[in-house]
Amino acid sequence: MLQNVSEEEYIEELAGGEYEREPVPASKWKGWGSFLGMYAGEHAAGTEFVIGPLFLTTGVSAFDLIVGLLLGNLLAVLSWRFLTAEIAVKNRLTLYFQLEKISGATLVKFYNVANGVLFCFLAGSMITVSATAVGIPFGMEMPQLTDTLPNGPTYIIIVLVVGAVIALIASRGYETVSKAANWMSPVIVLAFLAAGIVALNQLGVGSFQDFWNIWGEGSEPFPGQIKYTFWHVMIWSWFANAAMHVGMSDLSVFRFAKKASAGWMTAAGMYVGHYMAWIAAALLYAVFLQSPEAQATLAGGQAPEVAPGPLAYNAIGWFGIIAVLLAGWTTANPTIYRAGLAFQTLMPKVSTFWVTILAGTIATIAGLFPAFAMKLLGFVAFYGFVLAPFGAVIVFEHFFHDRFGIRKNYAEFAGISFNPAVLWAWAVSFGLFYFLSWQFDIFLSFVTLPAWLLCGVLFLVLSKRWQREKA
Repeated sequence: MLQNVSEEEYIEELAGGEYEREPVPASKWKGWGSFLGMYAGEHAAGTEFVIGPLFLTTGVSAFDLIVGLLLGNLLAVLSWRFLTAEIAVKNRLTLYFQLEKISGATLVKFYNVANGVLFCFLAGSMITVSATAVGIPFGMEMPQLTDTLPNGPTYIIIVLVVGAVIALIASRGYETVSKAANWMSPVIVLAFLAAGIVALNQLGVGSFQDFWNIWGEGSEPFPGQIKYTFWHVMIWSWFANAAMHVGMSDLSVFRFAKKASAGWMTAAGMYVGHYMAWIAAALLYAVFLQSPEAQATLAGGQAPEVAPGPLAYNAIGWFGIIAVLLAGWTTANPTIYRAGLAFQTLMPKVSTFWVTILAGTIATIAGLFPAFAMKLLGFVAFYGFVLAPFGAVIVFEHFFHDRFGIRKNYAEFAGISFNPAVLWAWAVSFGLFYFLSWQFDIFLSFVTLPAWLLCGVLFLVLSKRWQREKA
């Protein structure tokens, strides 16, 4: 779902860490091939081993899953192409510097801290994923779908060890590990493909109709899950990476593109990782659901476990264990690194090593609570909902500042560190739609787009008023 290698490392590889506070010069622009490989490998990650099975727990039908993912991922690609890449090649600035010009340095710190905390929780869920692979030889009791707290001392010890190793690697050897992650990505993609093919064999699939019948007309969701329809699948898959495209995080990557058409290369990630890998992982879970153990659990009115390690091991043996371990690790490691960089904006005098250790500690503590992994669909929806509206500020200013009569990059122009128009636009849109979602039990991804649009419009209205008053 999220990149295995962080934008910061990729940018450093492209330009030696330069141009963080200035436009990228033409001599450093890259063709579409640089982005094809990046997105193809980085969106088949540890999260995919969880997301695919979780779709089955929602009772989704074959049409809703297969067609919903097809269209939802297309909308994500279009968002990257016509919003993120379009703005990136016009300004050629990182998200952070672009946001600082508009909102001021103080608000950028607020954004970074929110981003860092959410990154820690995501990394924690990936530590849980890796722990399900490490725990197999030790006979670890796997976390259940409804578990919130650790289920035993073995689980706690394995999570603590895995988390400590990941945090130490992230803090001391990031360059080496990030390069290794690029080499591991094809192995992980191959594992998804192999596992999917083996699972089809185990399910006795001999035709497309057999494949379709795995989901059929859908079913009742498992205990504790909500029922997913076509609209749930399509909208959720569109906004699974909302922070990256409509949230503008990938401005930092596409500022190196020669043309905005490089945005089309995100299709490689969406249809390798967010289509093939999700469906392959769902097939692994479909095999497990036919087992006597899973049937007995369902008969008892409980949801069978969604543990990526055993699912992959059942299909492709030790290769599956290694693939799950690597997938969780190569996602958690750079995620912890990026969280550390975000926290460093509040503690600029603290070394990168120690802020990364801090981020790793928070992530490891989060990994002790399996709910972050078992409720990953909901967490990803929340993540995008929180951060996407910040991107609306950039999008609406870019396309409508002239028409609306507001000054572009107002914080930079006025020399202020805090632009209230940005904060109020985000706070009102977030508060209003989160309340509606909670009060009326509305699927959070359904209100991400309205919140994004409202934030953009409010930013224009408030900016026009406050800029006029200052003038």
